[in-house]
Amino acid sequence: MISLYWVALKTIWIKEVTRFGRIWVQTLLPPVITMSLYFVIFGNLIGSRIGDMGGVDYMQFIVPGLIMMAVITNSYSNVCSSFFGSKFQKNIEELLVAPVPTHIIAGFVGGGVARGILVGFLVTLVSLFFIPLQVHSWVMVIVTLLLTAIVFSLAGLLNAIFAKTFDDISIVPTFVLTPLTYLGGVFYSLSLLPPFWQAVSKLNPIVYMISGFRYGFLGIADVSIGITLGVLMIFLVVFYLLTWYLIEQGRGLRS
Repeated sequence: MISLYWVALKTIWIKEVTRFGRIWVQTLLPPVITMSLYFVIFGNLIGSRIGDMGGVDYMQFIVPGLIMMAVITNSYSNVCSSFFGSKFQKNIEELLVAPVPTHIIAGFVGGGVARGILVGFLVTLVSLFFIPLQVHSWVMVIVTLLLTAIVFSLAGLLNAIFAKTFDDISIVPTFVLTPLTYLGGVFYSLSLLPPFWQAVSKLNPIVYMISGFRYGFLGIADVSIGITLGVLMIFLVVFYLLTWYLIEQGRGLRS
């Protein structure tokens, strides 16, 4: 049973990686170009007028947030589009009747994590043209990056399960994910906000992810590291169990 599970998991993961690798001009290049524009506009042009943020150069301050923003967006969109495509073409029904456990969803999630981390790595390389690499804690960088990619891959899977049309898979990224990301502390420190808005901002889970990732690079954070890791683990467990339950029940999958 273990060997069967591993073969199925590996096959799905390879298929997912091959899928986004084959169309890299659409999946990998656009986010790198977009983040490069952010570096130029917000870092060089606007950043030179802002000065320091949180005790560091503004360009250094926004780089971890921009990397995390790219990871979040690409992890989410990869799984959402791929799983919904399989559901729309009825390919997912083959998995539902196959003698493999429901936890095979890790194959789809692994594809999203791979794309998110690869895009994050490419954006990091681009950032080296603007600032030198500075890492305060490699452990925190890797842990936060990996957990965030998994969480948003699972979130993309949930969106794909509930989606009934191609329009449905764009609603959450447009009206939920994008606002939360821009209000997650990518371009500013929460310490600049009044106490009330600081409290409101801490209801945004992306704040914790960006804060933890920024701590890994610069050693500064808007929220404590323990709370950051706790929030990430809670979302990971909840999303995974919910996804497992929905697929086990065939919710939105069986015609």
